[in-house]
Amino acid sequence: MREVAVIGIGQTRVEEHWDKSLREIAGEAILLALQECGIEQTDCLYVGNMMSGSANHQQHLGSYIADWVGMRFAEGYHIEAACSSGAAAFRSALMAVASGSVESAIAVGVEKMTDSPGGEITTQLATAADGDWEADMGLSFVAINALIMQRYLHEYHWSKDDFAGFSINAHANGSHNPFARFQDPISPAAYQKAPMIADPINLMDASPMGDGSAAAVLVPLEMVKPHSRQKVIKVVASAAATDTIAAHSRKDPIWLSAAEKSVKDAYAQAGVTPADIGVFELHDAFTIMAALSLEACGFAEPGQGPKAAIENQISPKGRIPIATRGGLKSRGHPVGATGMYQIVEVVQQLRGEAGETQVERPIYGMTQNIGGSGSNIITHILKAE
Repeated sequence: MREVAVIGIGQTRVEEHWDKSLREIAGEAILLALQECGIEQTDCLYVGNMMSGSANHQQHLGSYIADWVGMRFAEGYHIEAACSSGAAAFRSALMAVASGSVESAIAVGVEKMTDSPGGEITTQLATAADGDWEADMGLSFVAINALIMQRYLHEYHWSKDDFAGFSINAHANGSHNPFARFQDPISPAAYQKAPMIADPINLMDASPMGDGSAAAVLVPLEMVKPHSRQKVIKVVASAAATDTIAAHSRKDPIWLSAAEKSVKDAYAQAGVTPADIGVFELHDAFTIMAALSLEACGFAEPGQGPKAAIENQISPKGRIPIATRGGLKSRGHPVGATGMYQIVEVVQQLRGEAGETQVERPIYGMTQNIGGSGSNIITHILKAE
């Protein structure tokens, strides 16, 4: 397998793009990524998206978007893996280039959610859960995560307010990201006063939906020009794992076994340990998921994830910086695009382009994109050469 580098990135701001279609949003990120690395098109295109069939009445996104950006005759595929669709598209593009079957590929994640009523989006998000034993029983996706959080609080004796640091950190970082949906910091008081959605998850525990797209161009490492103006960003690990789709079917519903499996494989591929990771863009769709991810990936002991937030270990100057560009909570969570936003943000950190939230030691950066309530988890590690 060939070594692979990311040579171009592009993204749109996450917001309500009422004046743009799905293909326009995706095309904007793709063209920015191609423009940055100075190429006109790639051999293939992988589109990560979860709900275009229902929210936008459009499938066949590989051809749909390739046509729009002028990449006719290139291979084009629509990759769906619920909330981890973006990372799945990136992994697909990576494997295509690494295998030698193509010389270049672009991965793009895109979601346009605000064209549909909120109730319809809630119903579609629940399709990432078990339709028979969760969704048909009336559980929304927020409710499933609330049950997980309730169990966690019961087992480890934390209070709900002990999770405030995750949201406060995300919004503090997002205030410096021009692509973030919410660009204002929040206070502990604002967290405590936020309306309850599904006890114990309140509005400040949950990430907002939105429209957005992010993209990255991948090529074999040997094709990258030695005199490139930017740091060479190499993909040194890619690993994925699944777990039961229903949270209640797992051996331990408050342990992300798929995250543990994928990250162990990723660490082995890259030849690193948790101590080597300079920045970690995790999947903080809900504050409980941030805590569980830190634990499964070896950054906190089981049951001690909230301690990292309480002690400010997760800030850009902390031991394990997370959500450095706002994360899902502040940047927003356009579902199928989220995994690609994570890739773009880690590339920015490794290049030294993260501005006010730049991490001091970014040699290795890691992303982890979660599909469902932990049923499909994809981990990538990138390195600045």
